[in-house]
Amino acid sequence: MKFIKSSLATWATLLTAAMAAFPSINDVSPDNVVYISSESVYCMIFPKYPHMDIGASENPGNTQTLCTYPYNATLQGTIPQGFFRSVAFAKGVGITGQPYVQLTGCIVPQLVDRLNPADSGGQYDSNGGVTLQGNPIGSQCLGYASYVELIEPGGPRACIRCCIDPVDCPVTLDTSGCPTVIPGNYFDCAY
Repeated sequence: MKFIKSSLATWATLLTAAMAAFPSINDVSPDNVVYISSESVYCMIFPKYPHMDIGASENPGNTQTLCTYPYNATLQGTIPQGFFRSVAFAKGVGITGQPYVQLTGCIVPQLVDRLNPADSGGQYDSNGGVTLQGNPIGSQCLGYASYVELIEPGGPRACIRCCIDPVDCPVTLDTSGCPTVIPGNYFDCAY
């Protein structure tokens, strides 16, 4: 219990710092953000409705933020413990020397009822989509200028990277899969 209270306090402190660093995020709805603090404290975009393919959710109103520790219980859902069966948290420096943070690994898609375990997956991001305003439109990573996220339930793997420089979060490789878009540790994701 002490660890959870400590984690929530850390989450609140980091969230406050991120909002101060990027004031425009204050205008983003809590159900349209992602966040990475550690392998156990993060938020990701998911389909809004049960058993929905990622591609089918890529329309306005069909997504929702889920977090390991939601900071807005009304607008955000909870990612169940164990969603990442194996996960690697990494910080790095991108092509132009700007920092990024990422999660890569194997998932248990059956733990999130919004995912179709047979779906080959898809991508959410802050700078792509038809309007280049993100998918979902206007979504952001707290504390960063850009993000790219892929969920591949049939893989079963997922990855997310938040970047200061958008060049480090490529949004045009969405059909190439996690290892191409976000290089990292994917363990052995086969069941």
